[in-house]
Amino acid sequence: MALGIFFINYFLDRLTKYLAVEFLKGSGSRSFFSNVFVLVYAENTGAFLSLGRNWNIYAKYVVLLIIPIIICIVGLLYLMFKERKDHHIIICSCIVGGGIGNLVDRLLNEFTVTDFMNFGIGHLRTGILNVADISVTFGIIAFIVFEMIQKEK
Repeated sequence: MALGIFFINYFLDRLTKYLAVEFLKGSGSRSFFSNVFVLVYAENTGAFLSLGRNWNIYAKYVVLLIIPIIICIVGLLYLMFKERKDHHIIICSCIVGGGIGNLVDRLLNEFTVTDFMNFGIGHLRTGILNVADISVTFGIIAFIVFEMIQKEK
């Protein structure tokens, strides 16, 4: 189950980034639902909200690539062979699938990750993000919520 969910998240991230490059790069932005959802091509050379974009290359390799790759691989192996709770497997596989999606971008594109979605109302908006970011964010929020519910029981 872990590998299936991982690959679904990873594939959707890769596919949507490919489509963003093909159809959004250099074309401005496209707005939907009265500007609640905006498609706009962007390249991020850091991590979440461009954190680390100005770091030296050695720090980037260690903090933005090597450590996260190790964490994702160990996490996926744990989910495949040790974890027994289905909700943990599903949620954490989303996190790892999204994480690997952005790590592959960093590895293949000189630390540049393709972003293309923005959500918000008026001036209250997210940063520009991608499907991998949504997978990771959804996974973290879902994990916290499920753990809080389990604690209450």
